[in-house]
Amino acid sequence: MTLLIVNLNQFIEDTDAWRAKFAADMPELEVRFWPEGGDPAEVDYLAFMRPNFDELPAFPNLKVMFTRSAGVDPFINHPNLPKAPLCKVEPSGGDSMMTEYVIMHVLRFHREMPAYEERQRRCEWDRVPIVRPEHRRIGFLGLGMMATAPALMLQQLGFPVSAWVRSPREEEGIPIFHGDDQLEPFLNQTDIVVCLLPLTKQTEWILCARTFAMLPEGAMVINVGRGKHVVEADLIAALDSGHLAYAALDALYPEPLPPENPLWLHPKVTILPHVARRPTVEQLASEMIANIRCIQDGNPLLQPINVAAGY
Repeated sequence: MTLLIVNLNQFIEDTDAWRAKFAADMPELEVRFWPEGGDPAEVDYLAFMRPNFDELPAFPNLKVMFTRSAGVDPFINHPNLPKAPLCKVEPSGGDSMMTEYVIMHVLRFHREMPAYEERQRRCEWDRVPIVRPEHRRIGFLGLGMMATAPALMLQQLGFPVSAWVRSPREEEGIPIFHGDDQLEPFLNQTDIVVCLLPLTKQTEWILCARTFAMLPEGAMVINVGRGKHVVEADLIAALDSGHLAYAALDALYPEPLPPENPLWLHPKVTILPHVARRPTVEQLASEMIANIRCIQDGNPLLQPINVAAGY
């Protein structure tokens, strides 16, 4: 039984940490690191980050692929993508780093920190009106496992929280809007919108002039999804007109953002270089082992990806 790791060891710690974790928890699994993959026919499991399927060989006996990427859009349609099942290796309850990151930006905007930072630069002792949390409506575009934890925590802090998703689902303590027909009503009642959608043909450029106009005047945007969720020129226009108050962008297009891009110096924009979260070897390896155990026991994968749907 062999696992081939492609690029993960370059992004997260070193090969020794990976070997030690698997040796302790699944010693029967042989772990190899690309490009020293050996015979491709011996590879049962493939784990990767930013794979180049033009360089990788065919794996005739592959059982499952594990992706570290939050978004699978860069490779999901690659002609050389193996036909084996694909799943994510994310903590099933979300990631505390993502939770703290989203809450940090929501609270920063809610308490008008950008306005106070500007006043400090001008040496102005000037208070901004305080808005109670029950009067600041938070809306999540997407309510997957990474969004659910911060959504529930913000709810506990007293914020009205709702979410919009593509398909109907049962409510789990959070009011749910779904489908194209309910996108406008959702945005109409959202003061701070947090995007944690996957990138698909349906969600590409979803944050644009049309949807910004659906938000109340003075609304704020936080994008922790993908860079191609936001139409940059439309965002700048909405900020400059005053319709939007602030934007925080962790995912951008392209990445790295070119130095001449106007978003860098826009007074109402916070740019961060895609740093919302960084999983550890312990997290990722534990999820891979759990999924392999599921396969061995004849159970479904924990977080399968629907290749046709793109997430």
